[in-house]
Amino acid sequence: MMINVVSSSQKYKVTFVLIALNVAMYIYTSIAGGDFFVTNYTFTTFQLAQYNALVFQGAYYQLLTSMFIHSSIIHLAGNMMFLLIFGLRGEEMFSLPEYLGVYLLGGLAGNVLSLALGPNLISVGASGAVFAMFGACAAYARRSLGQSIMGAIIFGVFLLMISSGENVNYLAHIGGMAAGLAFGYVLARSRRPQAASYRVSYSYATLF
Repeated sequence: MMINVVSSSQKYKVTFVLIALNVAMYIYTSIAGGDFFVTNYTFTTFQLAQYNALVFQGAYYQLLTSMFIHSSIIHLAGNMMFLLIFGLRGEEMFSLPEYLGVYLLGGLAGNVLSLALGPNLISVGASGAVFAMFGACAAYARRSLGQSIMGAIIFGVFLLMISSGENVNYLAHIGGMAAGLAFGYVLARSRRPQAASYRVSYSYATLF
């Protein structure tokens, strides 16, 4: 079974642009901190990370900039690997504005939810945005094929569980995932039947 779709985001390969931006920011913070493997929180990096105490004082821009900062080369590599997987799938499903909306608004939703962890939290990483992209793709795939999104939600919960651990901002993951699921569901419902389809194989459809 092969179904076709035309997506304007594919023309721009926005996933590669986002990966390049994250890598460039990591190089910048590595040079500023003098350590390529682990981020040294210099004043520059400190101002770009999400430090809740500063956000509460008006540094709202950190809710966005922290999405492009990573704590280590391993942290960066993991997030970029999953961004590549889910981002390229998202390019097949969504237009460029929709794709950027899912990624940026989903990441922001996770970071806003992270404010509930109190003023002492310092958080970095694109994982909230990546979880949003996964959630949007999963919900969109299920809904546009006329299936319940419960499978996507269950798989999302499993993914949240295996990604949890010490020093993991689980609220950013949950907020991003929830926002992505909502975006994907709404986008699929808003499509006319012929516009909601995309290229998919049975093996992919059964993942969700």
